Amino acid sequence: MTKTIRIGTRDSELALWQANTVKDHLENLGYSTKLIPVKSTGDLVLDVPLYELGITGIFTKTLDVAMLNNDIDIAVHSMKDVPTALPKGIVEAAVLERANVLDIMVHKGTDFLKTSGTIATGSLRRKAQWLHKYPSHHVVDLRGNVNTRMKKLSDSEWNGAIFAAAGLERIHLKPENFIDLDWMIPAPAQGAMLVVAKDEDTYCRKALSNLNHIPSKTCVHIEREFLRTLEGGCTAPIGALAQIKKDTLYFTGALFSLNGKKKIEVNREIAIEDSQGFGEICAKEILNNGGRQLMKEIKEQIG
Repeated sequence: MTKTIRIGTRDSELALWQANTVKDHLENLGYSTKLIPVKSTGDLVLDVPLYELGITGIFTKTLDVAMLNNDIDIAVHSMKDVPTALPKGIVEAAVLERANVLDIMVHKGTDFLKTSGTIATGSLRRKAQWLHKYPSHHVVDLRGNVNTRMKKLSDSEWNGAIFAAAGLERIHLKPENFIDLDWMIPAPAQGAMLVVAKDEDTYCRKALSNLNHIPSKTCVHIEREFLRTLEGGCTAPIGALAQIKKDTLYFTGALFSLNGKKKIEVNREIAIEDSQGFGEICAKEILNNGGRQLMKEIKEQIG
């Protein structure tokens, strides 16, 4: 059987770049494809912080519905936006090779780092880590796709804004005036692209299996297992990064209070062949080291 694989995607420039990357890979393998852009709630509601919207998978839900309604066959996501529990009937079909994992700060000069300033981000994780390092700074909310956020920064009096390096690099928006935030622990699965399909769709799943990058998949699964065990999602400042060097997997994960004053961190390494369930083990270390109480406080504060 052959069919045209309908690729669902958000309609931002970055999302379309990601979808076109998957489209090109599949067509190079001989498959017929078609892009179907869909507007998500997360792209439409820009005046409310993400955590206040109270919707898990706000950037992915519209595509999930389109897939279950048979309007699309597969969907391409920035993996860090995808809930750790997928809807019934939808499965991971491919994790592509991961790009740059770092956060970066795009700025208008760096003198403010020694004094006080205003930084913009829509991420609780980035806000908490920034305040942990720069407690005298002010952090304001910033929403929208990367193009919108870059324009808002340009039009504002803010000193800088925080972005995922991979997003700006993919659509050639990374300016010269940036700093790598190599001290900031990235979001679980940051820099990775995920393609999902229906569980029953063996044709698409077989096609997409050719796109899987096993080292990337191993790392992001451990990070997302860490997130899931901590019960994070969009509602807690949680960072996680797994990296493979030779036969060893190195993991760093942390949970922060909303104001950045508290930080509970874990740093561990393990042989790759023993890494099954490693994300859960690291999360339980956080929970047993004060994380359980901190998660309770965070949930009470967010409401």
